[in-house]
Amino acid sequence: MNFKAFVTEETKKGFVSNVIERSLEDLPEGDVLIKVLFSSLNYKDALSASGNKGVSRNYPHSPGIDAAGIVEESNSDEFLAGDEVIVTGYDLGMNTSGGFSEYIRVPKEWIVKKPDNFDLEESMAYGTAGLTAGLCVRKILFSGIKPKDGEVFVTGATGGVGIVAVMLLAKLGFEVVAITGKETEADLLLSLGATEVVNRSEFEGDMKSPLAKPRWAGGVDAVGSDILSNLITATHQRAAIACCGMVGGVNLNTSIFPFILRGLSLLGIDSAETLIDVKKEIWNNFATDWKLEKINDQIKDVGLEELSFEIDKILKGQQVGRVRLKN
Repeated sequence: MNFKAFVTEETKKGFVSNVIERSLEDLPEGDVLIKVLFSSLNYKDALSASGNKGVSRNYPHSPGIDAAGIVEESNSDEFLAGDEVIVTGYDLGMNTSGGFSEYIRVPKEWIVKKPDNFDLEESMAYGTAGLTAGLCVRKILFSGIKPKDGEVFVTGATGGVGIVAVMLLAKLGFEVVAITGKETEADLLLSLGATEVVNRSEFEGDMKSPLAKPRWAGGVDAVGSDILSNLITATHQRAAIACCGMVGGVNLNTSIFPFILRGLSLLGIDSAETLIDVKKEIWNNFATDWKLEKINDQIKDVGLEELSFEIDKILKGQQVGRVRLKN
């Protein structure tokens, strides 16, 4: 059987992406064949589609680290034909043919059954970005941070992780300060629950002081580099910051003082390799206590043929909100 897939190929002129026909025989071995109904666009997908060998080593390749769909065939008793399932991370879309395709075949260990009170379309409004935001908030809560402890920040607030983090923290009662370089989106962020919107320029540049006046009880950082360095210096006692991104750079210039004098916890988040039971926990939270009523408001739906345009936008830092693929 043939199906459509978005495929990136390496040519003499560079990396080129097109929607082409593939066969089920082109898919890797795995326990479960899934008909993909929805996926979502992430920065890692854009890197894979542009030929970044640090993300995807072998081409031709179909990116897409997210997929939601229906089990077509299975050799596992855990998943039966007709089951609605979600797959995020692990090697999907990196070196295993990914969700920018009408079919994927994956190991059973990568799959989560869709929770009740939650549909597949909604799941890809969250995607890996939403899952990452949920993992950040989970670790902050486990650190003991409560709304009464003070303000929390979200950097990269108009991106996929940032928007979900703002909405979720606000829903849980936190006073959320959204930090962004897109001041034109201030009204959007306020409507999603932010109490204040601050331009990221206030936190750019070299670290101004090893210890600044305390402001933050915690935060979700999707940017890294100098912005994170300066935010670290202004944390309260026993603050917790979840770190999940590096769009501002991979270096972190800081000092030991916030960690040993204020007891700061800097919490690393790796959503791709998160234990499957923890992923199940986050998806169940989004279907129940963490359900975000406005999650679909910030979604742009596209088809396979429109992905190249959206990939170009995300690589240029122009994406606001989430892009969902509908097959």
